[in-house]
Amino acid sequence: MSGVVIDTYIWSLAFRSKTPKDKRVAEELARLIDENRARIIGPIRQEVLSGYSEFRRYQKLRDKLQCFPNETILDSDYEVAAEYSNFCRRKGVQGSYIDFLIFAVSTRLKMKIYTSDKDFVNYLELLPIVMHDVS
Repeated sequence: MSGVVIDTYIWSLAFRSKTPKDKRVAEELARLIDENRARIIGPIRQEVLSGYSEFRRYQKLRDKLQCFPNETILDSDYEVAAEYSNFCRRKGVQGSYIDFLIFAVSTRLKMKIYTSDKDFVNYLELLPIVMHDVS
């Protein structure tokens, strides 16, 4: 597993970098970028960019993110994401469609996921996902 899919939550914390926790997240993201391991998918790119209503800030961030090509999403990824969603819902765990798509793509590509989103803890026991561990 060489690549790490960076979740929207991490990009947002890293760009904000106001608290010590945010700074640690930004440092880890920078390390993954330096090692050429940071990966992104189109829906995450859209979520990150949608957080900037000021056009100049949006353009600046868009230009920075262009250094990271989107990992390809296959039709089968959408189907697996739906299967994951249905399975989790049967087990009483709700999630966003984008989260399940992230899981499907990262599982297919054998990549870890880097996030601080607490919702992801609920998925770990149910799905074959591997989280990036910051040690």
